[in-house]
Amino acid sequence: MPEMTVKDVERIESILSDAGFDCQLELEEGSIIVMGPSDIVASEVSLEFASQLRNWVKPRRLGRVFDSAGGFILPNSDLKAPDVSFVLRDRLPRSVRYFATLVPDLVVEVKSQSDRLKKLREKIKIYLDQGVQIAILIDPDTCLLEVYRPDASVQTLGNGDILTVPELLPEWELVVEEIWPVIFEDEE
Repeated sequence: MPEMTVKDVERIESILSDAGFDCQLELEEGSIIVMGPSDIVASEVSLEFASQLRNWVKPRRLGRVFDSAGGFILPNSDLKAPDVSFVLRDRLPRSVRYFATLVPDLVVEVKSQSDRLKKLREKIKIYLDQGVQIAILIDPDTCLLEVYRPDASVQTLGNGDILTVPELLPEWELVVEEIWPVIFEDEE
């Protein structure tokens, strides 16, 4: 079977859209991957992380924050859409109406109910191999974050910890327990 390209992904997305199907596709090693919707916990965690990051980045004009709909064409020709991504401003001074043809500086993947950690860690490795500076894997099931850097180090953070990324975002801090969904009690 021939390897698929980004143009093939665009054609298939157009055909699916015309047929009334709305789905997101990624391209990995010449194969198209259909991305299903996230469960609502993963969605809420992604949004909270992205919101806190964007609220720090935007007023300081440090770069751009994207959600899971933002596609990146990586140097190996894969098309990926991390749950959250960040690009420094000097690398993307203006957004374009197409996929970004660059590697994000920071990517975040949030484990959905149907995801397997092994596959997500493989995806993180691809990001790092392609030039991502920081990759974060968030597991809402265990309330842990795994922070990956190109030197192969992995830092695990949980409740009570603070995430910092001084190499990209000096002074930015994220209190880990603030990204988990709030539980509303009946008495409130």
